[in-house]
Amino acid sequence: MSESGPIALAPEGDDVSGLMEGFANQRLCVVPRPLVEEAIGRAGTRQLLVTDAGYFPRARRHRRRRAHGTSETIVILCVAGSGTVTVDGQSFALDASGCAIIPPYVSHHYAASDTDPWTIWWMHVRGADVADLIGSVLRAQQPVVVLKSVDRIAALFDELVETMEQRPSPIHLLAASGIAWHLLTRLAADSRLPATGSPLERAMRYLEARVEGAISVPELAAIVGVSPSHLSALFHQATGGGPGAFHTSLRMSRARTLLDTTTMPIADVAVAVGYADPLYFSRHFRRMHGVNPSTYRSQHKG
Repeated sequence: MSESGPIALAPEGDDVSGLMEGFANQRLCVVPRPLVEEAIGRAGTRQLLVTDAGYFPRARRHRRRRAHGTSETIVILCVAGSGTVTVDGQSFALDASGCAIIPPYVSHHYAASDTDPWTIWWMHVRGADVADLIGSVLRAQQPVVVLKSVDRIAALFDELVETMEQRPSPIHLLAASGIAWHLLTRLAADSRLPATGSPLERAMRYLEARVEGAISVPELAAIVGVSPSHLSALFHQATGGGPGAFHTSLRMSRARTLLDTTTMPIADVAVAVGYADPLYFSRHFRRMHGVNPSTYRSQHKG
């Protein structure tokens, strides 16, 4: 059984302390466990199923201790206040804009701050694809990530809880699974996007503003104030490739737009995206798209 909110029962040996009367204006949704077992066997929800979700505002004295973890993955988004999350013996601060992800069957403890108790959105999920989705969020095995677009993710939590507050029919559980999928992929994207004003963000904006230009990695690194190796590592972490690959992707995106929306000759498109040699441009374009620019332009789209 999953022990989610302040009224949840603890499995034997676990301390699940908290305010038994709940929190003012809280929202709490727990799917009956027989329905969970049915849903986990159905297409659409067997991959990702939300078993519990809620919203605890100013959750003073909220704390949970589970010596053996729980069968679901737990996601906690802090939108105000603060608290601590301890996973497998390691403690982490969870402040506003922080998100904690606790894997199943791992010892954990979390608690709101006594002086500035957190306001949190949370959900418990299980399913065949949860591990892959969670793995795309976490980096360096840290259970807490700091988010940049926290309002958008909180809005998805709100939509999720609103959906689960309705009758827990198969179609509502399927809808909740879709929202949770969107939420987790949004978390994955957010955790990799650069913060505004960071060296990586400034480097990306520089390349976006100069798609047709040429610049070396050392020159770009000097502009944003980091070493070439560090800049390359930042790009690889965020995009899976280096600065050169990112710049090429920008050029090809711009080329596709010109091919789709103008009648410019291929040679002019090449120059517009920074290639003096149309044949060299065509080879790069074909390598990425599988067809040459002329064939791409002739294809029906939409």
